[in-house]
Amino acid sequence: MSDRPILETEHFYMLASIDPVVPVAGMVIPKRHSVDPFEMNGEEWADFANALAAAKAHFEDHKPAGFTLGWNVGAVGGQHVFHTHLHIIPRFEGEPNQGVGIRRIFRPADWRPAN
Repeated sequence: MSDRPILETEHFYMLASIDPVVPVAGMVIPKRHSVDPFEMNGEEWADFANALAAAKAHFEDHKPAGFTLGWNVGAVGGQHVFHTHLHIIPRFEGEPNQGVGIRRIFRPADWRPAN
């Protein structure tokens, strides 16, 4: 992974993923520090559409058949770097996890949180 931005918008940049689950993946990151997306401001959310469109366009040459997008928020939610970042993972026909989405990580139907 390089720490050089792959692309930039007014409020965001994209880096290659540290440990991609497929050959290409990225992280869309706000330039202003925030711990999670709940701390992003209105200007950032407005520019987020531009960043996401630019990220999708960046991966078009690889011809993905789909994408998985994800935020990990809080330690229990799997967040390890406490600066907001969206994982953008292009998905491909024939990959080992084809058809497997984020539901795989969710709890079993019979699990209930403690009161």
